[in-house]
Amino acid sequence: MSAPAIHAVGLERRFGDFVAVAGVDLSVASGEIYGFLGPNGAGKSTTVRMLTTLLIPTGGSARVAGHDVETEADAVRLRIGVALQEAALDPKQTGRELLDLQGRFYGMSKSERVRRLDQLLPLVDIGDAIDRRIATYSGGMKRRLDLAAALVHDPEVLFLDEPTTGLDPISRAAVWEEIRRLNTELGMTIFLTTQYLEEADALADRVGIIDRATLVAEGTPADLKRSIGSDLIVIRTEGANDAAGPALRNLAGVDRVDIRGDEVVVAVHDGAAAISPVAVALSDIGIAVRELTLRTPTLDDVFLTITGGHLGGDA
Repeated sequence: MSAPAIHAVGLERRFGDFVAVAGVDLSVASGEIYGFLGPNGAGKSTTVRMLTTLLIPTGGSARVAGHDVETEADAVRLRIGVALQEAALDPKQTGRELLDLQGRFYGMSKSERVRRLDQLLPLVDIGDAIDRRIATYSGGMKRRLDLAAALVHDPEVLFLDEPTTGLDPISRAAVWEEIRRLNTELGMTIFLTTQYLEEADALADRVGIIDRATLVAEGTPADLKRSIGSDLIVIRTEGANDAAGPALRNLAGVDRVDIRGDEVVVAVHDGAAAISPVAVALSDIGIAVRELTLRTPTLDDVFLTITGGHLGGDA
């Protein structure tokens, strides 16, 4: 069995008395796409910065591509690609100049750089604009160029921080397609942070959720969704619904009841069988139902159940 591409044990980062990351353990297999989710301020970006050698841990340890992020940082940097949310692109350079310079940083010969640029041009997909200044690029063009820059040296592990934030649906779909291609065709390990839960659901083999500096859940998207119930009955009510919890939790087949403002979410084993008993139980205690919907859980439901909030923004 091959060693994990990313392996962290008790990873911790303190800033004075403030604990940004508290003892995170995680292991990402070689060739896996790992989605890393967390609400604002949870420690998501701090974890990524430690794994990419941009920040020194104050506790624990981590190895990426077989090397320690603290004692072998240079070796790690040679083997990883990093595309952060805020692309560090020189607006005075052309796209071609930026990719060529990136290749020089990694000691690639001129012939190697020319060959690699030819391979990356389809990914950038900006036509003649590759020879225009980056200052003239749209947000989507800059995002694709930054991804190409992270791939110049053909890294073993690719870290993508919010890779599609701010992109239009067409550009986002193109980035998704390229992420899948890098993984399936090249076997590249990808560590992905995202604020789009449907993105993690569509791309990630496994997902980790960090909240209040601690990794609180981990698993495949399917397993995480199953963990909160096979089906969800979502009820919008008229007026107060505080009494709904006690009335519904005792019904057969009910796993969990969450009260979210004027919305009651009931996790059940069999939604079709539970709808009628749920509606009757609410009617019996005088709660008027405005709307009732049966659906399967999403990663947003998982996230809300575990952290108590919807995902949005960087962390």
